Parts: sequence; C-alpha cells; structure tokens
Amino acid sequence: MSSEKRLLLGNEAIARGAWEAGVCVVSSYPGTPSTEITENIAKYDEIYSEWAPNEKVAAEVAIGAAVAGRRAMCCMKHVGLNVAADPFFTASYTGVNAGLVFVVADDPGMHSSQNEQDSRFYGLSAHIPVLEPSDSSECHSFIKLAFEISETFDTPVLLRITTRIAHQRSLVEVSDRVELPKKEYKKDPMKYVMMPAMAKGRHLFVEERMGKIKDVSNGTSDVMPSKINFAEYADGKDGKLGIITSGISYQYAREVFPNASFLKLGLVHPLPAELIKSFAEKVDELLIIEELEPFIENFVKQNGIHNVKGKELFSIFGELGTAAIRKAYYGDALSQEKLTEDVSVPPRPPVLCAGCPHRGIFYNLSKMKVRVSGDIGCYTLGALAPYTALDTCVCMGASISMAHGMEKADLIDKDAEKVPTVAIIGDSTFMHSGITSLIDVVYNKGASTVIILDNSITGMTGHQQNPTTGLTIKGEEAPAVNLLKLCEAIGIKRVRVEDPFDLKGMQAAIKEELAADEPSVIISQRPCALLKKVNYGAPVAINSDKCKKCGKCMTLGCPAIIKKDGAYEIDATQCVGCQLCEQMCAFGAISK
Repeated sequence: MSSEKRLLLGNEAIARGAWEAGVCVVSSYPGTPSTEITENIAKYDEIYSEWAPNEKVAAEVAIGAAVAGRRAMCCMKHVGLNVAADPFFTASYTGVNAGLVFVVADDPGMHSSQNEQDSRFYGLSAHIPVLEPSDSSECHSFIKLAFEISETFDTPVLLRITTRIAHQRSLVEVSDRVELPKKEYKKDPMKYVMMPAMAKGRHLFVEERMGKIKDVSNGTSDVMPSKINFAEYADGKDGKLGIITSGISYQYAREVFPNASFLKLGLVHPLPAELIKSFAEKVDELLIIEELEPFIENFVKQNGIHNVKGKELFSIFGELGTAAIRKAYYGDALSQEKLTEDVSVPPRPPVLCAGCPHRGIFYNLSKMKVRVSGDIGCYTLGALAPYTALDTCVCMGASISMAHGMEKADLIDKDAEKVPTVAIIGDSTFMHSGITSLIDVVYNKGASTVIILDNSITGMTGHQQNPTTGLTIKGEEAPAVNLLKLCEAIGIKRVRVEDPFDLKGMQAAIKEELAADEPSVIISQRPCALLKKVNYGAPVAINSDKCKKCGKCMTLGCPAIIKKDGAYEIDATQCVGCQLCEQMCAFGAISK
C-alpha cells in the first residue's frame, strides 16, 4: 500500500479518510463549517455523493445505505443535527449493518451560525459514541476508526469537529483505498423496525453496547485495543499540573503549558472514568480545558473528582485560544508578554455583494415599513444597515411559519389594525424546510405573503447545487423543481415571478400581494451575481457634471458605490452592472 504526506484541511482529511475507509454513500446538506467535506467527497468517483434537500433526509439516506450493507456517511453543521435528530436518535436503537458515521461541525464563536451548540450532548443523549479529533491527521485517522467502531459495536458514530479543526491545515499521511465487499443484508424486523415492542429490546442492547465501548474509552477492551484516550506524563515540577482536554483545545493547551501532564481525549463519549481517576491521582493540580459547555468537567465531578478547575476559569462563550487560556490561568499580571501590539482595527461588517439580487428587495421593504420574517441565508444581511429590514431570524424555514403565527396572533384582536407582514426565504432554504411551512399556511387558511428569493444556487455556503438548479453535486444534469408549479400544487392561487432589479415593479407587486386576503407567493428571480455564468455587462459610472451629490444612490448600501472627498464614485472593479443605482438617480447621472 502506497503512502505519502499531504497538507490538508481538516475537512479534506475527513473526506480522504472516508474514501480510504471504503465509504460508498455520502449524503449531506451544505453548512459552514462542514461544507468542504462533501465537496471533496464528490471528487472521488468510487463514492456516490449527493446534496440532500435537508439534513433529516441526508441522515435517512445514509442510514438506508448502511442497512443495505455499504459504509455510509452524513455531514452537517451543528444546527443541521437538530434537523436530523429524529432519525439520529432512532438509528442508535436500530444499529447498523455496514458502518455509519455522522460528521457534525460545531461553530464556537458563531462565525457563520445563529447559535453556539455543543453536539457532544447529542451523543450523550442518543447513546452514540463521539470521537473528537485535534488536527487534520486525527481527522483522517479518526474517520477510519469511527467506521471500525461502528461495525464492531453495531452503532452509528458521531465525529464532532469545530470550525478551527475543519479549516486548519496540517500534515496527513494518506494511503490507498480499501475496497470492501457489500455486507449481506438480512431481513430482521426486530432490529430495524422500531415499533415499541422491538424498540424496548433494542434499548437494552444499546445500554449493553455502551458498556463495551466504555472499555474502549478506558483502553481496556479486548475487542478493540486502540488507545484513543491516553495520558502524557511530564517530568519535574510542571508535570504536577494535569490537564484533561480534547479537540482543538488540546493544541491550545499544549502551547500554553508545554511542560504539563495531559490526558488527551479522542473518544469523548463515553468518557473513560477509570483513566480519568488514575490521571487525577498522579497530578497535584487538575485543569479541564474545553470549548463551550462543561461536558468533560461535569462527568469528572460526577465521578467524585471535585478538586478540579474548569469553567470557573475558562469561558463557556465562544472559542478559546492560547491568549484566552493564558490570561484565564495566569491573570494579567503573570501572563506571558503580549505577542503582538494592540491594534485598533476598523469594523468591517458583512454586506450583500455588489449586484446581489436581494439588495433591491430589502431596499423596497425598508421603505415600505412592513414586518419581515427572515430566514437563514445571504439575505439575513437584510437585517443590517442601511436596510434594517428583517424583524426575525430563527432557523431554516422558520420565516414562513413565523409569519403565519404573527398573522394569527394579530387576528386575536379583531379590532386591531393588521400589521403587513412578509416572509423572506431563499430557494435552497425553501427546499430545505419551507415547503411544509407553506402547506401549513394554505391548510390553516392563512393569508401570508411569501417572497422566495430565487438566486439559482445555495449562496450562503459557497454556491452548492440544490433541487431547483438542475444540477447534482457532480455537475450532472438533473430534474429541476419548478417553484411556481410547486406553489400552485400546494394550493397557492396567487403566484407570480418578479425581477428584483425592477425596483418599481417589485414594490408594486409586494403592495398588491399584501392587500390580498389570501396567501400569495412572489418568486424574486435573478441569479447570484457571483456565478460564473452571470454577466450583466459593463459597470456603470457616475457623470460628475450631472451628479447633484444628493447621496440617494448610497441608500442602496452597494459596496461598489463610495463617497470620496465629498463626491460619489463607483468602483469599476466591484460593479457588476446591475443598474439598480441607475434607477435611484433622479438626475440621470448614472449610466453604463
């Protein structure tokens, strides 16, 4: 078997390890920071890969493939596991045939997420083992180990990574793919049909299974002797400081405390009680360093070890880091000298791209002073200045359901003035979880106005295909969902397609649909300006002789329009020629 070393992202390393492990089916939904795993999987022709409409569907596809006898994987970000929780929990009871692994990327610090969530608790609650790698090399080896655990103990396995692990690069020793025969499928309703009577028996199996995996965690298993969790003892005085940690926190702690003793955890559920007790007895001072929740700390204290410091030093908020750990432990006075000087960095808030088809929508909505129920996507930026158009944003697909709830709440007081409300949702998010919400509006006689922002791609995670684009993850042609016909089939009688670059036309359409006493859908249809196939022609420019310096064009919030020395200019390197600003100018000062 050939091998070589490569510098890989954590996500790339997971994809490579899965390929080497003989994985045959991968179904996922894109979500930062997990997206690149499946994008890299798609490069391997030996693996069938797909973007599913949502994480629940993706999980069920992977479960089905594993039951049929092929190793399967499902990848998502942390909030995606909320969507997939239903099949995830029950798959713990059914177990597997071939190996089944869920890869979940948590996002401490909320770089691209609406909450901070610790997915280790999902493994605890579902009785599913959880592995947590600390670099790309472990991403590569742990994904292989996850499939080994899965098939050895008849269990799904959760591989939990975080943003820093997903997007850091380190050396990985890669090797060839192992081709595995398809496992024989045997009809077994007592194992795979989770009616109450069968589920009761499988629950007993799950508890027995977790007992066996505890031996793996403690390094005492005869079935799988792998040392996933291990102690590293240091000599001398500094070695009396013991640190229990895992994942990226291990890398941070190693840098801050190079001479300390470490209990490095790779299998974080079930945790190794015996190994932890033994380690605690051999050190004078015990620290637990982990991001987000006190998952390890709670377990340690529940096992009678109370002379330990954890979250009273290290925050439950956001990411840790060497500076944060050093300051928390040593304090300002004793902390190591600053590695860099304090620099005042000007804020750089995220903005809609130049030429974004959502810009005109939010400009109109901000002028109309309507209540806007928002959703997850690029268009969430409509909550920021200069639009401040969004009123809510909770989760994928919630915009339509929440708008319906707002409408019904308003109707309780029949004498109260109706608050005009619009739901905003993207094409990919509508496929993900908006369809059932729209069905709820029709079925329960709502009158919501829904705007589907159809930009012909899943934009928020970097241009992935979805069921409306007509292409698969591998770029193969596929049937494209017709949004207009789908809405009509659901029961929406008022469906129209509008151009978001036509400011006046779109404003008139929104007003007309808000006035209707029945549910309606406006499909705002323009492709993302960053797609390679999109070309709106030459950029526009401002004629300084005609410009009255009124600043009206600036209210669009387009990053290509700048004010310099009291005058307005358009940055030709950013402008894509959408001509929205041309419509804004009452003096004809802007043109191509």
